[in-house]
Amino acid sequence: LSLGLCLTVGLSNKVLVFPYETDFSFVTLIPQKEMELRAFTLCMRVATELQGERQIILFAYRTADYDELNVWREKDGRISFYLSGDGVFFHLPPITTFRTSLCLTWESRTGLAAFWVDGKRSTYQVYKPGHTIRPKGTVLLGQDPDKHLGDLEVMQSFVGEMTDLNMWDSVLSRSLIQAWHYGHRVPKGNIFDWGNIEYELNGNVMVYHDN
Repeated sequence: LSLGLCLTVGLSNKVLVFPYETDFSFVTLIPQKEMELRAFTLCMRVATELQGERQIILFAYRTADYDELNVWREKDGRISFYLSGDGVFFHLPPITTFRTSLCLTWESRTGLAAFWVDGKRSTYQVYKPGHTIRPKGTVLLGQDPDKHLGDLEVMQSFVGEMTDLNMWDSVLSRSLIQAWHYGHRVPKGNIFDWGNIEYELNGNVMVYHDN
C-alpha cells in the first residue's frame, strides 16, 4: 500500500460509504496532532448491514510494530478495543442498518474505559492503566492492516456507512458526549475534526452527501 499525497480536507455533511466487502478499500486519516496519547475520546456515527459471525474493523491506528488503537465488532457481536495487546470487550446494543452514535473513552491515569452508545454509557472497565499510545502511525477506516499498511483481509473489512468521526486527546464529559450525539455544537476534535479532517480515499469508498 502506498500512501499518496492526494489528501482531501473536510467532510462536513458528508458520509463515507463502503459499499461491499473488499481487501483494498479504506480511508487514510491524517491526525491534526501526533497521537502520543494518555487519554482520548473517539466518536463516530456508524451503520452496517453486516450480521452474523463476522469481525468488523471500526477504527485502526497502527505504528510500525503495533496495533496502537483498534476498535472492532467481534464475531460474537461484542464491541472491543485493543491498545497494542489483548483487548477489552463490551456487550453493547448491536450496530445495525440504522445509524448508531458510538463513542469510546479511555484514560491512562485510572485505566477507566467505556463505550457510549447513542449518548448512554456502558459500565467502566479498567484497561491498561499507565499505558501510552505511541505516535507516528497510520489511521485507517474500513480495513485493519496486520502489518504497517499491509495484509488486508476481506472478512475483516467494514461495509456500511461512517460519518462524523471526531477524536479528542482528553475524556469528554457526559454532557459533551450527549451534546455530540444530538448534533449540538461541541469543541472541535483536536486530533480529528470531521469538518476539517484530512483524508485519502483508496479503493471503492464513496463520499456522499449525508441525507
